[in-house]
Amino acid sequence: MREPSDENYRIISNGPRPLGEKPISNVVHLLESKGIRVLSLAENSKKVNAFSVWRNDKAYVFLNTMKSAENSRFDAAHELGHLVLHQDGKTTGRNAEDQANRFASAFLMPHADVLAVLPRLNYLEQIVQAKKRWRVSVAALNYRLHKLGITSDWKYRDFCIQISQSKYNVQEPHPIEREKSLVWQKVMTSLWAEKTTQRDIALALDLPESEVTTLIFGVLHSGGNEKPDSKQVLALVKNEHSA
Repeated sequence: MREPSDENYRIISNGPRPLGEKPISNVVHLLESKGIRVLSLAENSKKVNAFSVWRNDKAYVFLNTMKSAENSRFDAAHELGHLVLHQDGKTTGRNAEDQANRFASAFLMPHADVLAVLPRLNYLEQIVQAKKRWRVSVAALNYRLHKLGITSDWKYRDFCIQISQSKYNVQEPHPIEREKSLVWQKVMTSLWAEKTTQRDIALALDLPESEVTTLIFGVLHSGGNEKPDSKQVLALVKNEHSA
């Protein structure tokens, strides 16, 4: 199978509608707007980054919230790569993982935009500051710059050493806010208005209440008795039928 180009990695919709070359502000919200069900992993473990699956013609993505917000964002794009590239199951293993990583890298850091903002660089601090634009990790941007030919093999390795020495691979500089589900907030707001709680859902599914809460990004009741906005509920119903 012929692999998509960087340009094709920026096409995601119910039809072939390009996203353009600007950074994506929120990957989770984008996936949900296209009908993908996004949940958080119930297991508190760093061993599983994320995973995705097609079930009854609907796509699901599960994200690990124990990882950094930048890495979780990359994982969301990585799983999107699996959903759109490997639905037929013909590519598996290391090849599939490499393709999904290439997809995520190009999807989050578009070729033209990176070249426009960082046509050349000499210092790691330039990467540290630029990562805020694409909301990715320092390591991910360093790798992308090398793959685009902006930095040499020697410079890439030097930056890798500096990233390790600065502990940026452990604690991201300028950390971003974690992306969370917008759909689950709307769903739970609607259910709370009907006096349905996480406990009720857990009993119906025969699951621990804590597991239900973890699966929906820890969405908690604000404690108010306000009803959900009618426009929000209507939008939710439309998304459910169009997905």
